Amino acid sequence: MAREIDPAQTPRAAAAVWMQAPMPMLTLFQTLDVTPLLRLSRRHKLKFHMLLCWCIGRAAARTPEFALLPVGGKLMQYDKLAINTVVALEGSGINTCDIPVSDSLIRFNRDYLTLTGLVRRTGQAHELGEDYMVIGTSALPGHKIDGAVNIYAGIYNNPFLIWGSYRRQMFRAKLPISFQFHHTQMDGMEAAHFLDRLQAEIDRAGGQGGLL
Repeated sequence: MAREIDPAQTPRAAAAVWMQAPMPMLTLFQTLDVTPLLRLSRRHKLKFHMLLCWCIGRAAARTPEFALLPVGGKLMQYDKLAINTVVALEGSGINTCDIPVSDSLIRFNRDYLTLTGLVRRTGQAHELGEDYMVIGTSALPGHKIDGAVNIYAGIYNNPFLIWGSYRRQMFRAKLPISFQFHHTQMDGMEAAHFLDRLQAEIDRAGGQGGLL
């Protein structure tokens, strides 16, 4: 569940000043080596997008700053995480889907397929509610973008990752990705550590084949 917390009682006390800033969001750009995800995807017929979202969730779960988020002028603490993804609807249009973060690839894949399938068929967004700290994602797989900046004015404070298509470099696949976050939630150093953890989770995912 989510509960309000006194910023002075957290490691982010000095950063509480950013809660009232007119433009409190920061964005980092990094290029990831996603070769292990592509191999796992092809070997077990899993969606590449699902695998990347799973790795994002695992890296976030190992980053303490993701438990905090400024909401409506308050600092909230969460004990549940979710990944939000954009779903193309049957016919036309898009909507969004929250998927609970899980350490289990089997469970996350099941939830991903079930929930995104529901959104695709019904056209209705699937939201897990205020008990979850939601990490937004958006993919433009048909476009070789270097990154993107989302709403930057503190209206939507949740962390957000955006990427396009991966690029072949010799025998590797590289994916530029942008990570946007609220400065109250974390500083650049913590954000950079999260991206390093994300790369580590992607590398580790190559050994998940025996669990499927």
